[in-house]
Amino acid sequence: MHKPAVSLLARARCSRQGRRQHVWLLLTLLLAQGACAAGQASIDAVIASIEGGQFQSAERSIADALAQASLESDSRKAFEFQRERMRRILLDFTLDEAALKEQLRKQIPDLADAEFVRWDAHGLFERQTIDGRTLYFNRSASNLFRLSAEARARRAEQTPMRDGPMEAANAHHRDVLAAARPGHERGLASRHLKITQSLSVHADAVPAGEIVRAWIPYPRAIPGQQDDVRFRKSVPAKHVVAPESALQRTVYLERRAEAGKPTEFSVSYELTISAQSHAIDATRVAAAEITAELAPFVTERPPHIVFNEAIRLFSRQIVGDEKNPWRIAQKLYAAVDSIPWAGAREYSTISNISDYALHAGHADCGQQTLLLMTLLRFNGIPSRWQSGMVYSDGDYSNLHDWGQLYIAPYGWIPMDVTTGRLHSDDPAIANFYLGGQDAYRIAFNDDYGREFVPAKTHFRSETVDLQRGEAEWSGGNLYFDQWDYDFTWQVSPVGD
Repeated sequence: MHKPAVSLLARARCSRQGRRQHVWLLLTLLLAQGACAAGQASIDAVIASIEGGQFQSAERSIADALAQASLESDSRKAFEFQRERMRRILLDFTLDEAALKEQLRKQIPDLADAEFVRWDAHGLFERQTIDGRTLYFNRSASNLFRLSAEARARRAEQTPMRDGPMEAANAHHRDVLAAARPGHERGLASRHLKITQSLSVHADAVPAGEIVRAWIPYPRAIPGQQDDVRFRKSVPAKHVVAPESALQRTVYLERRAEAGKPTEFSVSYELTISAQSHAIDATRVAAAEITAELAPFVTERPPHIVFNEAIRLFSRQIVGDEKNPWRIAQKLYAAVDSIPWAGAREYSTISNISDYALHAGHADCGQQTLLLMTLLRFNGIPSRWQSGMVYSDGDYSNLHDWGQLYIAPYGWIPMDVTTGRLHSDDPAIANFYLGGQDAYRIAFNDDYGREFVPAKTHFRSETVDLQRGEAEWSGGNLYFDQWDYDFTWQVSPVGD
């Protein structure tokens, strides 16, 4: 906005008419800047109110802003999203103290009030105070047993946590390392998969006769990681596959809703998935030359990658005087890996995910990845995002996020800070996931928070990631509580 106005001012002639034009343009520019600043201040104030749990105050400010006929479209959407964000937060934070205790006593029948108070004081229950009422995250009970060994020991029935098979050292990791050699770091231990992903909108979530629009994740071709991607079929048959250039790639589908019936969509495809392993010699590593291609991957990207004072302080504490980019990356990786995993609230409800991961006392895969990306970028090390699904040779599958970092002279290499360090006496196995990647994951996204092709009209349910899918109709977005998703797969040897 500013550059065109300045250009016009520079071209105004030094005549009375030119001076009048100059003054008029300058006044217009100042008014526009003032309106823009006021609008930003207003939205910032709303966000601050929401962060402070003052939802009623935020709602009044939103209503006042939306009542202004002169409010620009982008600003209107920003205010409307903050209203939607409050609604989503209240879907995640549904438990009062009594309800949370009731859930906990299903596993700890003799739970004492003093225990609850102590665990709560230590931040083991994620909670928010909203308009004077304390509400707990609806996964607080299950998260407690992830975060506290004391709580785990108190369970009446000792059942193991359900983790993925790649979260423990196994034969696949050894196979990948055995196959890797200089010049042959990718395309290792390959598997061929046939996959079906589905999305089912609940019956009568949309009025009969209305068109439901759906976006189902679809993989990009990534040489040596994802090859031979072949579309098989979709339901309904008419579809639009986003181009390879779409960093969050989808298959777009439409279907008319019928009364009393779910509106169902599915996509089937096949591809070859391969592992990779990069052996990094720290003595060969140098600071990367930040070319135009790498520049976007060392910069801030608000709201989730911001070099705020907390990030700066944490980085200084971890990195110290180290200058070698690989050793810096190792230090930061270990620090973020030490943050315990716990089930996460929806990303769209968090105003700055990397900062949240730094302070919440726990984080899930995407939150840890964004924190590590922020810290790497702050230290001049290019980093970027990947995410999708993990699968297994059995019945385990899950949403998962990870990333990549650029180490000269090796180039882009994988990092999975959530799977993190494996328990093994072999350093190559233990450190597999900094520089290595298994063949039990499918990447749908090579970035986060990017536009769909075709574009979505209404707010996304997931503003950052894309693993479950998205749906909407002319009346608005369909949120996660209005539809279900599924992911099924068949594994066969490469060549079958």
